[in-house]
Amino acid sequence: MSRSPDGGSASAARARLLNKATEIFYAEGIHSVGIDRITAEAQVTRATLYRHFSGKEELVLAYLGQADQGIRGQIAAAQASSQSVVDKVRAVCRSIADGIQSTGFRGCAFLNAAAEYPDPDHPIHQAVLAHRQWFLNTVTDLLAQTGDAPADAAGRHLVMLRDGAMAAGCLFDPELVSETFLQGVEGILQARTASAPAPGPATSDTTGVAP
Repeated sequence: MSRSPDGGSASAARARLLNKATEIFYAEGIHSVGIDRITAEAQVTRATLYRHFSGKEELVLAYLGQADQGIRGQIAAAQASSQSVVDKVRAVCRSIADGIQSTGFRGCAFLNAAAEYPDPDHPIHQAVLAHRQWFLNTVTDLLAQTGDAPADAAGRHLVMLRDGAMAAGCLFDPELVSETFLQGVEGILQARTASAPAPGPATSDTTGVAP
């Protein structure tokens, strides 16, 4: 295994850089943090950083990629914890509420990044949009299984509730914000399940065999 001039393996040096960048970018913002700060706190040289990343933009993209993978894992674990599709939706949203109430919560990493990179053509803004499209598709597909009516509007509604909760969660009482968010999700689920036709009584033909 190759060694880094900063000590340890090259992969360990990269992990230290990415983990430190993730910590600082999320806590303090992206534009306010320079490369020198990250390399100093990760205890690596600038040469090591540029060996793994072409520059700050690529480091930011790696940070968002790591956040994306973490959220995908969180959503998958939440779905796996429940049996019915309605409970899967609830579990996904409870996992979001738990995040809002966690120590050090500073909102959505992707919404924060979009605010710092508003140009829709910028690679970082594009990474934000790709993550959000995945999340919208995921919750819309789940909600589609809770009723017969099209779920596109319900999916957008849930994403907007989530966005509002993520923004308010670091500005207001996170417990109350989470409670309000989950109540909103219940409203979506009630509307979806109410639109599903109730099963009718079984009927039989002249032979006594149900059709």
